[in-house]
Amino acid sequence: GIGRLSDHAWVRVPVGAIVEFFRAIPVLILMIFASQIYAKFTTVSSDFRPLYAVVTGLVLYNASVIAEVVRAGVLSLPRGQSDAAVALGMRKGQSMLYVLLPQAVTVMLPALVSQLVVIVKDTALGGAVLGFGELLSQNRQITANYGANTIATFTVIALVYIALNAVITNLASRLEKRLRQGRKTSAVKENSPAETTETPAGAVSGA
Repeated sequence: GIGRLSDHAWVRVPVGAIVEFFRAIPVLILMIFASQIYAKFTTVSSDFRPLYAVVTGLVLYNASVIAEVVRAGVLSLPRGQSDAAVALGMRKGQSMLYVLLPQAVTVMLPALVSQLVVIVKDTALGGAVLGFGELLSQNRQITANYGANTIATFTVIALVYIALNAVITNLASRLEKRLRQGRKTSAVKENSPAETTETPAGAVSGA
């Protein structure tokens, strides 16, 4: 995401091409393609191949989406922030690291949490297609051992997903609130006038 904001075309163009390429491909296709790559060109065991394929697909797709979130978060800041950093003599890398990114984190946090929820749900694709042993795939074992309670099993699995994503969203909301409060507190301290303890010239101190 930072690379897409570079002033150098030799950095900006290749990075942009990679991000747009992996954003355009469905994550399920990336998982299947990665599975074939691991099967034909690597020595990864068949027991671990579904895990590798799922992780690879999720990383390639979601990293490209998060890169766009980072870029959009930085661009959403007022231009005066970067201008002020330049006026202080900071290079672009320093202004990005010390001025823009810390402020953009609060802006990006809701989108990042939404993407994290998507990642949790997309793991089900690996279980349904590649046989990856995640939560949804446990439906096969449960129905095989305890009868054809398919609806009840899927209901419990759905409730587990809902509870997990609710916890993630709640934690992120608390973190965002804390970051905003911390920023407001620091801003108030910086803008508060300094206390003066000067004694007037004509005042006489005594008991």
